[in-house]
Amino acid sequence: MPTTPTRRPHPLQQLQDWDERRASFPGEHWLVLGAGVAVLLAARRSPSPLVRALGSAAGGALLVRAASGRDGLARVLSYVPVVKLLSR
Repeated sequence: MPTTPTRRPHPLQQLQDWDERRASFPGEHWLVLGAGVAVLLAARRSPSPLVRALGSAAGGALLVRAASGRDGLARVLSYVPVVKLLSR
């Protein structure tokens, strides 16, 4: 009887699964925020439109990750009193 091969998940899915299983470290979202800002600033200086577009996309993705990812800024900033006043 032939056996069916088991399908391996897509590499991106494997990376996401690994990321969900690992423990986060303190300040991780701040480092990702800094990396996103650095990538955006570096991309602005490039004369190539392709590099600017790819850098903007990568920097934006890092900013979104910092805001909403594991222990993201959205969760941290919910404890800041000024943010609570602005969200009313």
